[in-house]
Amino acid sequence: MDSALVSVALPAALAIVMFGLGLSLTVDDFRRIGRAPRPVAIALGAQVVALPLVCFGLVELLDLEPMLAVGMMLLAASPGGTTANLFSHLFRGDVALNITLTAVNSLIAVVTLPLVVNLAVGWFDPPGADDIGLQFAKSAQVFAIVLVPVAIGMLVRRRSPAFAARADKPVRIASAVVLALVIVGALVAERDNLADYLADIGVAAVVFCAISLTLGYFLPRLFGVEQRQAVASAFEVGIHNSTLAIAVAVSVLDREALAVPAAIYGVLMFPIALLAGFAFRRRTGAEEPVAG
Repeated sequence: MDSALVSVALPAALAIVMFGLGLSLTVDDFRRIGRAPRPVAIALGAQVVALPLVCFGLVELLDLEPMLAVGMMLLAASPGGTTANLFSHLFRGDVALNITLTAVNSLIAVVTLPLVVNLAVGWFDPPGADDIGLQFAKSAQVFAIVLVPVAIGMLVRRRSPAFAARADKPVRIASAVVLALVIVGALVAERDNLADYLADIGVAAVVFCAISLTLGYFLPRLFGVEQRQAVASAFEVGIHNSTLAIAVAVSVLDREALAVPAAIYGVLMFPIALLAGFAFRRRTGAEEPVAG
């Protein structure tokens, strides 16, 4: 991948996405955990514990090549993205819960993402494994690219709520454009192997996304979480921050092939999430009382 893209554009792109997330957050979003702990705990449990296990079983079942297997595990360990908030809004989810989950999981991912990636590298042993692991210095990079822009965004919102409100829509649009460019860049970098990668990883990406959305919805419902919060959980668990996964793969780990699963997932998850959203909307409509 072009060195300018790796050293400048990709970290800047992720910074825009995470800064936009920070603009939507307040300290109260973290306090909400104490007021409504059950839906937060269930969704985080699904995202932090269940999804890496599901992904591990899936890549083992499909017998993916080691580099793609590690890339899938990197994707599974990535927190929910801001796109989850948009889908939740479109399909009547509890957007406040989405924001809380994204905030908390972004903090947790600073620890869990390096842990999952290192375990995956040790298990699948891809070529050049000794240089891939997220040691302390590389983990510090993950911390910086995830949390520093979020903290700046939160500070801007606290100091100037009016500016944050005005900037929210442009930053969201910029984030969507950035996401598209990052995905295209990752795919172009591996264009010579793209057909083979798509054949290898397409099924895994689709199945993983479908399982994530299903688990994110039905697990909370199983534990009595109300419909709108279950919809929010489904999108938060089912829609990963593929920009972060690509940035870690390319900028931190310096392996373009590791970014391929996240890039392909970033394209395929949109139609799957839309289909899931329409299914959730039908269930929401069926559960709403009829006026009379």
